[in-house]
Amino acid sequence: MGYRVVVAGATGNVGREMVNILADRQFPFDEIALLASSRSVGEEIELGDSGRTAKIQNIEHFDPTGWDIALFAIGSDATKVYAPKFAAAGCVVIDNSSLYRMDPDVPLIVPEVNPDAIDGYRVKNIIANPNCSTAQLVVALKPLHDAATITRVVVATYQSVSGAGKAGMDELFNQTRQIFVGDQKDISKFTKQIAFNLIPHIDSFLDDGSTKEEWKMMVETKKILDPKIKLHATCVRVPVFVGHSEAVNVEFERELGAEEAQAILREAPGVMLVDKREDGGYATPIEAAGDDATFVSRVRDDPTVENGLAFWCVSDNLRKGAALNAVQIAELLGRRHLKKG
Repeated sequence: MGYRVVVAGATGNVGREMVNILADRQFPFDEIALLASSRSVGEEIELGDSGRTAKIQNIEHFDPTGWDIALFAIGSDATKVYAPKFAAAGCVVIDNSSLYRMDPDVPLIVPEVNPDAIDGYRVKNIIANPNCSTAQLVVALKPLHDAATITRVVVATYQSVSGAGKAGMDELFNQTRQIFVGDQKDISKFTKQIAFNLIPHIDSFLDDGSTKEEWKMMVETKKILDPKIKLHATCVRVPVFVGHSEAVNVEFERELGAEEAQAILREAPGVMLVDKREDGGYATPIEAAGDDATFVSRVRDDPTVENGLAFWCVSDNLRKGAALNAVQIAELLGRRHLKKG
């Protein structure tokens, strides 16, 4: 006996990835419902490589009673409307938006990092999926924190346009084409040209000069990993279609050298260490795209601070940063609380 699973937002980048990953990982569902807005109703979505398809249903008219788990990829505004409805009907919501992440009654989960926190899901019947840049960061930080206790993190992110959805990917593609053929460049999704450029601005600006994306990384890392950790982030949008990269500097309570850190990361769950000190001996977004791992490279001592370490971190933001982590949460929920059969 398997689960009855809902994917809300199944026509978007993350929603489609959720459907594929559920199929690829052979998640034990007996029935799946794919939901979206009325304009997508009737569209058929392939269920991974299974050869099966399912038709999109209208989320406005869907009755969640009797369904076990709902994976949400519909944005905060729609989540505010539908998540309480699903939760009240007994369907556990795993939400990819930012709406519930900092709610003290909603666990914020990365299964490799804080699996025990999922036990608090019953308060609201909702579990939050972290920001894409936070998810890969804490996967890399967790084993190092366990070994030497992190006190401070400084991170610069290089985030792909898929983090801004299909519109972001389309804008990079179209601007690149427009530049090559000499057409006028269209700028609508991003604040400046993204093709052949970098934009040090993701999400809205806050009063202290940081952006909301940078704030999310700070508060979410504290909630998931340790509230004592100090973190400062600079988040940058780059002309890459899929895969977020991060340059990370870490300070510890005790000394943790590069060789010891490499040995720890080599055995850490969810981490793939690719760290040869030679040309090409490191991971880039191209290698990370389509893969489940968080890749760590360029591990080295940081001599500018006491007990300092630096590394490079890359992951597929549509997978570990969103869809994969949501499915892993569903798997964890099933093992601990919703056992079937």
